[in-house]
Amino acid sequence: MTAAIVTGGAGEIGAAICRRLARDGWHVVVVDRESAAGLAGEIGGEARRADLTDRAQVETLVREVADRHGLGALVNNVGVEGAVRPIGDYPEDVFEHVMRTNVHSVFLGLRAALPLMKERGSGAIVTTASTSGVRGRANLAGYVASKHAVVGLTKVAALEVAGTGVRVNAVLPGPIETRMIRAIDEEAQALSGTEVHRAAPVPYGRVEDVAAAVAHLVSPEARHVNGAEYVVDGGGTVA
Repeated sequence: MTAAIVTGGAGEIGAAICRRLARDGWHVVVVDRESAAGLAGEIGGEARRADLTDRAQVETLVREVADRHGLGALVNNVGVEGAVRPIGDYPEDVFEHVMRTNVHSVFLGLRAALPLMKERGSGAIVTTASTSGVRGRANLAGYVASKHAVVGLTKVAALEVAGTGVRVNAVLPGPIETRMIRAIDEEAQALSGTEVHRAAPVPYGRVEDVAAAVAHLVSPEARHVNGAEYVVDGGGTVA
């Protein structure tokens, strides 16, 4: 059974992706800083702890999964929101943490997985970006900058693997009912009296909506999809 690595797999969106991929027949490797043993046991996968900003740990993880199962998919899903502050008040250490967690981890995952997939002649990588990667949002400098960078990395990687049998795409969720979105909106409400994500009259999505998009992008049905920005937002970015 070919393996799919899901980083940030213990989070709400990550867990939904893991459950969906397991249901679709993947051997899912749930990767997180926190223990994901319960989820892995539930879906018949395996749990791995790793610091995804550490090159040696990422390379070891990817190589071991590839050697044991064959690496068919990598879902770069780990991410943090950072602070909700104007740029003039945004803490530098928080900005650096957001960029390292959200961007450097994706770079390391691509760096480790792409050569192995190209050698094999197949594989799919999906990065979890955000609609914040194609638009601006006041008071979210770290998060917005990081998600723009993730979209850029996805495009570069897609061009580098074009024609090799490997595909790299990004899924861009809009507001999804999760702890992260609730936390951002609560901080934004306290800061300015306006929720960040209520500009358009579109209901918030569910984690299963994101998981379904990821499942499609790693499936053979998306064999001709490479370099896509797959928006999952109910129409929020076009409202």
